[in-house]
This record gives sequence, C-alpha cells and structure tokens, in this order.
Amino acid sequence: MTDIGIRSAVADDIPAIVAMLADDVLGAMRESPDDLSPYVAAFERLQGDPNQHLVVAERDGEVVGTLQLTVIPGLSRRGSTRSVVEGVRVHGSERGRGLGRQLMEWAVDESRRQGCSLVQLTSDAARPDAHRFYEQLGFVGSHVGFKLQL
Repeated sequence: MTDIGIRSAVADDIPAIVAMLADDVLGAMRESPDDLSPYVAAFERLQGDPNQHLVVAERDGEVVGTLQLTVIPGLSRRGSTRSVVEGVRVHGSERGRGLGRQLMEWAVDESRRQGCSLVQLTSDAARPDAHRFYEQLGFVGSHVGFKLQL
C-alpha cells in the first residue's frame, strides 16, 4: 500500500467524487450519480474561480477522498480572509485510517498559505461523529448555522 497524495481534482475525478458524496444516508437523498451533467457544469464553474480549490486524495491511483476549500476575502474581522471547507468525504474503505485528518490538515495549511485568518465549516446536525472529529482537530462549535433552500 502506498501513501496518500492530495492533488487538484480533474474532470475525470467527477464520478468518484460524486460516488463519495452519495455514499451516506444524507448524500443518498441529495446526490444523483446517474446523471453527472450538473456536476460537470459545477466543476467547470469551480475551475474558473481562483478562490475555489477542489482536491482529491489518491491512493494507488484511486480517488479515496475529497474536499472543497473556498477562500473568501471580506471586510469583517479587520478585512481578513477566511476559508470554508465543504464536501469532505472519505471512501468507505479508507474511513478510520487517518485520511480525513490528512485532508483537513491540507485545508488548514492551504488556508494559511492563502493568507486566511480563519477556517470555518458547517456539518449537518445529524452527523455527531463528524462533529467529534472536527472538535478533535481543534474546531470549535461556536455558531448556529441556518440554511434557506431555494
């Protein structure tokens, strides 16, 4: 078994990313791996935005993890830049082996490199295991999130 490599996603990674997004109770309700066209369009939008970083983790040539990092310049916090981590997924065969931690360490390191003063994320209220994971990494549950479905 070889080490994990983290790299920018390419279009050929879309099926593997979508499969991981759909591979849990919540994702199964909101993802559609049978029709990749909306994901391809979204990937093209991401590729055109320098503040979007969609990465995959690869082991032995197979995509086994992913996350999206968005860098957001802003006026609040004295004009600071923050990052948002989204869509963190680890393939079922890799769970519990430290890959999630590696992905998150990459996101924090890249956020620092991008000049961010804060890394933030949201996690569905139905994911208590994920909450514990993020807390072990030093994230603090400091806010209540709200969403409006459009």
